[in-house]
Amino acid sequence: MIDVRPVHGARDFRRFVAYPYQRNRRDPHWIPPLRIAERDRLRPHKNPFFDHADHALLLAWRGTAICGRIAAFDDRLHNHTHADNLASFGFFEAEDADAARALLGAVEAWARARGRAHVRGPLNPSLNEEAGLLIDGFDSDPMLLMPHNPPEYASFLEGAGYAKVKDLYAWICDVHTGAGTTVQKVAARFRRRERVVIRPLHAREFAAQVDRLRLLYCGAWEQNWGFVPPTDAEFRRVAADLKLILDPRLAIRAEVDGRMIGCAIALPDINQALKGTGGRLFPLGLARLLLRGWIVDQLRVLLVGLLPEHRKSGLYALLWHELQQHADAAGYRRAELSWVLEDNHNINHPVEQAGARRYKTYRIYQKALV
Repeated sequence: MIDVRPVHGARDFRRFVAYPYQRNRRDPHWIPPLRIAERDRLRPHKNPFFDHADHALLLAWRGTAICGRIAAFDDRLHNHTHADNLASFGFFEAEDADAARALLGAVEAWARARGRAHVRGPLNPSLNEEAGLLIDGFDSDPMLLMPHNPPEYASFLEGAGYAKVKDLYAWICDVHTGAGTTVQKVAARFRRRERVVIRPLHAREFAAQVDRLRLLYCGAWEQNWGFVPPTDAEFRRVAADLKLILDPRLAIRAEVDGRMIGCAIALPDINQALKGTGGRLFPLGLARLLLRGWIVDQLRVLLVGLLPEHRKSGLYALLWHELQQHADAAGYRRAELSWVLEDNHNINHPVEQAGARRYKTYRIYQKALV
C-alpha cells in the first residue's frame, strides 16, 4: 500500500528535497543541483513565484520508506493570463508506476478540490524556471537548469492518463565551427542596414539594465504558448542568481543609435562543475565552482531577445552569429540553445541552418479532470 501525505514540518521538507539525490544517484548523467538552491526554490519566502501561486508538497510512502514525491501548484497568474482553469505539478520523482499513480492521483484530487479542470506538468515550478520531462537524449548530461529524469517516467505519466500537450527542443552546436554561410551573410547585411552595434553586456550593466532585460525577455516570449511574464520580483530574483555565474564574454547587447534594442545571454554550464559533488558546496562543490574556468567548456544560451519593433529574422541571426563568435574567442567548445517550443519555426529553422542539431526533447503533459 502506498500512502501519499503532505509535507509537514522541517523534517519532511528535508526529505522532500533529498529524495531525488537518492532516487537518481546511480544515473551517470544526472547532475545533482545545489541543495541550498533547491531548498530556496521551494520556500515561499525565498521564491516570489509563490506570491501568485498556492502549492502543496507531497511525499509517497511505502511502509516506512519514501517512494516518491511531487508538488502541486495552482498558479493564479497563469490562469488569469491565459483564461485557463488548470493546476500543475512539478518536482516529480517516483520509484515505480504505482508510486507515480498515487502521487498524480493526489495532485488531481487537490486540483479538483480547488475547482480546476486540467492538470499540466511537469513545471518546476513554472515555464520561467524548469519545464518538461526528458523523453529522448538520455545519453548525455543535462545543462544548467535543464531537467534530467529516468526514461521510464514517460510511461508512468502516460499510464496515469496524461498525454502530450507540447514538446520543447534543445539544440546543440559546435561553437568553433561557427554559423553557416547563409546566417553569416544575413547577419552582415543586417548589421550594415540597421546600423547595429554589438558590444558586451558587463556585469555592472546587467544589474543596472534589469528592467530593460525583463522587457526584452518578456518581448521575446510574449507570443509563446503558456508563457506568463515573470513579475518584477521573480525576474530580479533570477537575475541576481544568474549574475553570480555570468561570464561577460557570453552576454552581448545590440544597440541602434546608442539604445539597447536586443541582447543574447548565455551562461557557463556549471553542471560540469557540480558533477560528483552530491549537490553540496562543501567540501568539493565550492572549490569546483571557483575553478569552473578550468572545468567548464560548454554553455547554455538562455535568451536571444529583441524589442518588438526590431524583431526581424536577420537581427536574430546577427545576435546568434555574434554570440557564437564571442563564445569561440572565450574558449568554449559547445553551446546548447534551450528550450525552444516545437512549433517556434522562427527560431528552430535558422538555428538548424546555422549548423545546430536537435539532441534532446522535453515533453509537457496534460490530463483533463472528469
